[in-house]
Amino acid sequence: MKKQLIFVFILALTFVFSCQNGEEKEKPAEKSAEQKTEEVKAAESPAKEEPKEETMQSVYEFIKECKTYYLATVEENGQPRVRPFGTIDIFDGKLYIQTGKKKNVSKQLAANPKAELSCFDGKRWLRLSGELVNDDRIEAKKHMLDNYPELRGMYNENDDNTQVLYFKNATAVFSSFSEGPKTINF
Repeated sequence: MKKQLIFVFILALTFVFSCQNGEEKEKPAEKSAEQKTEEVKAAESPAKEEPKEETMQSVYEFIKECKTYYLATVEENGQPRVRPFGTIDIFDGKLYIQTGKKKNVSKQLAANPKAELSCFDGKRWLRLSGELVNDDRIEAKKHMLDNYPELRGMYNENDDNTQVLYFKNATAVFSSFSEGPKTINF
């Protein structure tokens, strides 16, 4: 994880410096009448649309669009574990993921519910951290599986293996190379 973060940081610095070095350093002494006219027109034009406010719904939509995210947990001995996931759902006003109770990820979350997921759409990335809380309600499991019917060959809302968990005390950070981070909590 540290190597990946260092790589992303170095890549970002390289991008920033390459953009700065490619720019012309000379500045004209005085602006032309045409440039001044363009500035006046720009000032008089309507304001640009404000960026969309990030919400739990936008976190869900972003993850859904990425299709795959990577969930990080910690084993009892402190060893971090990361694996790909693809299930994401909103039910009862909460953001859910799904796994199987027989999997190591389920055991790791039972011992330490703190987790973080990350995904990237090619331009922006998301880091979502928080506590994952188990929800054994059949309605929650059914809602997830109804949205991912391809999982019904392995899971059923009435079995003893299907597990759905929702994020509690979540912090989502959207980042990119061109914009500052945007943080939301839910």
